[in-house]
This record gives sequence, C-alpha cells and structure tokens, in this order.
Amino acid sequence: MAATKQGTLQGLKVIDAASFLAGPCAATIMSDYGADVIKIEPLYGDGHRRLTGAYPIDYTWQLTGRNKRSLALDFTTAAGREVLLKLAYSADVILFNLRADQLARYDLSYETLRQRNPRIVYAQISGYGLEGDESARRAFDITGWFARTGILDVMHDKDVAPAPPAGGVGDHATAMTLFGAIMLTLYRREQTGEGGMVSTSLAAMGAWANGLQLAGVLAGFDPTERRNEEGWTNPFSRIYATGDGRHLMLALAAPRDEWPRLAQALGRPELSSDPRFADIRAALKNRRELCDAIASAFATMTIDEVDAKLKAADITFSLVARLRDVVGDPQLIANGLVVATDSVEPGYDRTLATPFKVHDEPQRTPTRAPAIGAHSREVLRDLGLGESEIDALIEARVVGTGPSE
Repeated sequence: MAATKQGTLQGLKVIDAASFLAGPCAATIMSDYGADVIKIEPLYGDGHRRLTGAYPIDYTWQLTGRNKRSLALDFTTAAGREVLLKLAYSADVILFNLRADQLARYDLSYETLRQRNPRIVYAQISGYGLEGDESARRAFDITGWFARTGILDVMHDKDVAPAPPAGGVGDHATAMTLFGAIMLTLYRREQTGEGGMVSTSLAAMGAWANGLQLAGVLAGFDPTERRNEEGWTNPFSRIYATGDGRHLMLALAAPRDEWPRLAQALGRPELSSDPRFADIRAALKNRRELCDAIASAFATMTIDEVDAKLKAADITFSLVARLRDVVGDPQLIANGLVVATDSVEPGYDRTLATPFKVHDEPQRTPTRAPAIGAHSREVLRDLGLGESEIDALIEARVVGTGPSE
C-alpha cells in the first residue's frame, strides 16, 4: 500500500530517478508535504543504501528514503526504459543526476520528455554544472561542495591541513536549492500551464554557501591571506578549549559591548581595563596576548561552567556539541527538528524533520524507507500494466521485487 497522502503537495507525482543523496533528498522534502514519490533504483539497490557499511541499521537510507515507494528497474534495457518513460509521461516532477551523455543514450533528455509531457518539471543535479569541460566529472559533496569552492580553504589554521569534512552536509544544502527551484517552476506552471527544466550543482551551492568569503575576493580582498600568514588571531571570534577537553565557539559580534562582560564571566575583570586590551583597537593590536589570556581562563573551567557563565553574561557563543547531544537537544526537539517516526524499531524510532515549517500544516509522519523494489508491482499496476506484463518484466530481470511483495 502507498503511504497515506496529506499536505499541500498531495496528488503530486514525483519520480526520483537520481542516486545517492542530493537529488533524492530534494524528493524527500516533497514527500514530507504529501507528494507521491516513486524511487527508481537498480535491481541491486541505490548505492546510498550501503553508506553505513556493516552497521546493521541503514540509517542514512532511512533518512532520505522515507515516505517513498521503491520501483527496482533496469532502465538501461529497452523494456526498462519504456517503463520509465511511461512514468515520466504521467509525472509532475522527475529528478536525475545522470551525465548528459547518459541521458542522451537512454533517450531521457528534457526535450524528449517534454514532447509528451509539457507540464513536467525536469530537475537535473550535477557535481560541477551542465556546461564546461568538467560537466561530466564525478563529484561528492566533500569534493564538489567543500573542496572545489574554497570552503576547506577557510576551515583550517596556519600550517594545519584542512580536516576531512562531515559527509552529506553539502548534499543536504544542495537538495534545499533544488527543492526551491522545483517549487518555483511548479508555481510558474500554475500560471503558464507548462513545466520546465531546472538544475543546480554541488559546486554552485558550495560557492553560494561560501559567498561571504568569495565576495571579498571579487572585491579584491582575500580573507584567508592574513590568516594563512598569522593563523586565527581574532580573540573575539575563535574556538577555545575548556579544562575538561571540550570546546566552544566564541562569536562576539559587538565586542565593544560584550568584551567587558566576557572578562567578568571569565573571572578576569581586570583584562577589560588592562591598557593592552582596554579598547577594541588596543585589544586587536595585542590580539595574540589576549587570545592567550582568554584561552588560559577557559582552560580553568568545565564546559558546564562555561555554558552557565556565558549565558548569564549574555555572551554570543555556542558549545561545540557532540553528535549524541544534538539529537537530544531540548531546543531542537521543542522546534520539531527531531521527530518520532511511524516505527517502533530501535534505530528508526526518531529522525530529522525537513528544516522548515508551514505553520498551519504538519509534515507527514516519517515512514520507514522501502526495501529494494518493495512497491514495484504496485507502481506498475498504477501505470496500467497487467499481471502477465509485470511477471514478464520480473522474469526478464528488468524489474525487481522486494520482500513485501
């Protein structure tokens, strides 16, 4: 059975023919607001299913595959391609992350699909964009989003190599961009009656995310040059260690007002009247000494003491949260960012919600992600195929079925 429909996007048919993360995640967001999302994956399953390795819970797949129906389909075959085309001709949205030559080989270009379905919104995601010499180059978010766009160049100190970034961060950000483009085109379709093609890339979203720094370079100022020579030397915007091995991010946006309160909270009120640090100009001139003084004060405190004292002093900061703390964060839970699923099985009784709200419309309760081909027969029946036709496709290994069938 298909998941119960609800929400603004009820009745919208979305074909998720992309793989791994960024494109499928955009489809997940649509599913959260009621769209019927059909996940197209190879007979051996989307590679995303295997990201967790030997761990028994496929938690990344559960996050991105929720609320979807799975059709295991080999569309590299003529019969499989015919099935995918039939689905596309009746769909509102279709998502791909195939290269241009692959789309041409399988006759799945936008021009092909719009001839039969002029209302379709065709969403294409890539690593480095659809034009240029590297349009077919493979990318993941750690390469196309973090590395290629200079984000990693900002995220390291002098003489220290950038640390490997957290996987999926750029994919999720790029998914939000693709989702926005799809919704804009659906809105336009309401006015014109015609769909359109939208696209984005990991590099495009990474450059936009890194826009403050890149805008400086465009203006003739590279924010990393001084840091690469001197290191992170802003005492008021810096990561400090606590005495119990934890860290905090200090971010004083108005140091003239906050610095005296910070000095008091650190138990070092004399620092704010020290001639070396008494005003902001002097403090920045003697920044290395001030960095050391603040660091030594934080080193005498536990993370709980830091949290309490800086909150009481109304200082702009955040503890560097551990992952296990984030999923239990009362503030995130209060705002519906960590939510219950329809499953009671350990490892998927909670998940992360789409990070925006339509305040008079709840998101769909997340369902378990489907097994490979769990809805193959159901989807093909909806498409009008008879049982003998479906059996023939299964027998020919064009279609796969899951355990629920």
